[in-house]
Amino acid sequence: MEKKKLIFGAVIVVAGLVLLFLPGYSKLQDLRAERQIYRQRIALLEQYNLELERKVARMKDDPHYLEKKARDKLGIIRKGEVVYRPD
Repeated sequence: MEKKKLIFGAVIVVAGLVLLFLPGYSKLQDLRAERQIYRQRIALLEQYNLELERKVARMKDDPHYLEKKARDKLGIIRKGEVVYRPD
């Protein structure tokens, strides 16, 4: 009888510990998953930032590239040029 009480007490203690730490462990897993998502997002943003830095450097250093972008985006033309646009 004494052995059954000891086993029952151990089961109660283990169940209590599980109930005590399970919500915290679950929250820890959620935070780890969220951290992984943020790490991936940071990597993508760093890559995008690098691409933008390259474009800025190219615009500063390459006047032909700058002219091409100005023509494409802003529709800038040189004096005497005629622009033909299909409808």
